[in-house]
Amino acid sequence: MSNLLTVSPSPHIHSGDSTQKIMYRVVYAMIPALAWSVFVFGLDALRVTLIAVVACLAFEYIIQKYLLKIKPVITDGSALITGILLAFNVPSNLPWWIIVIGSLAAVGIAKLSFGGLGNNIFNPALVGRVFMLISFPVQMTSWPVNARSGIDAITSATPLSIIKEGISNGTPISEITQKLPTTFDMFLGNIGGSLGEISALFLILGGLYMLWKKVITWHIPVSVIATVALVAAVFWIIDPSTYINPVYHIFSGGLMLGAIFMATDMVTSPMTPKGQIIYGIGIGVLTILIRLFGAYPEGISFAILIMNALVPLLNRYLKPKRFGEVKKQPVKG
Repeated sequence: MSNLLTVSPSPHIHSGDSTQKIMYRVVYAMIPALAWSVFVFGLDALRVTLIAVVACLAFEYIIQKYLLKIKPVITDGSALITGILLAFNVPSNLPWWIIVIGSLAAVGIAKLSFGGLGNNIFNPALVGRVFMLISFPVQMTSWPVNARSGIDAITSATPLSIIKEGISNGTPISEITQKLPTTFDMFLGNIGGSLGEISALFLILGGLYMLWKKVITWHIPVSVIATVALVAAVFWIIDPSTYINPVYHIFSGGLMLGAIFMATDMVTSPMTPKGQIIYGIGIGVLTILIRLFGAYPEGISFAILIMNALVPLLNRYLKPKRFGEVKKQPVKG
């Protein structure tokens, strides 16, 4: 009788799809953005991605086989996704040994120390990214020159860095915007930054593919992006001489990457639609607050990790009513 019912942590599959199929669909969705990063930054982008993927797969195999003494499951696609997302969160000129350290933090600390896939509280790639950012801030914020000739790209700093530095120095917004790329360049990806944050277009295409394949739902990406746009617009309307147009917040930095590929991680995001919307709103508000008032020009990574910690509470208090559940009546004295 005990073999008829298996209770396990997420991800829970309720169709003919397997966890492996879902993971590889996420990988397929990231291919357009990866291809564009290679087109923009050259073979360095491919080098960073291969190092991150190999390191994540190797650490998962070694830790599972020799430390946890369990059968390695590196073919399920989860370590592959972690490696690609980790590469998407770093500049293409990052030294190989820093990538390896970040991979160990992502797989060893954020994932396997919690029990592996389905048990981790925080997104592994984001933990690896934040670990590298705090440990190696200079290397993680040194942006390479665009490998393509004839493209007027930002090479010395990302758009968010230019905005942050300009506002800190008291530069008028009108002068800051003159140094920024056009909205079309940010949408297409003719800008500097991490591998996976330069092209909103190809990230959106990947998100649409995952929506089509029902890997994700609209609740988290839409609530994150809409909240960022709304909160940024409020500040901009109140004081347009101090705060930048919300369009720059939407198309620059890692907002699209975080909203579409990392906040939607099935393990570390809420289970219910209502919980996902609250989760997305929280990420959006925290992202803007960190960008506007924090020390870092970017805030999506920290925002997602903070909201990851609140997911168990959202799942607990927003559970759907069980079928056949009868509401308890108060006992009259």
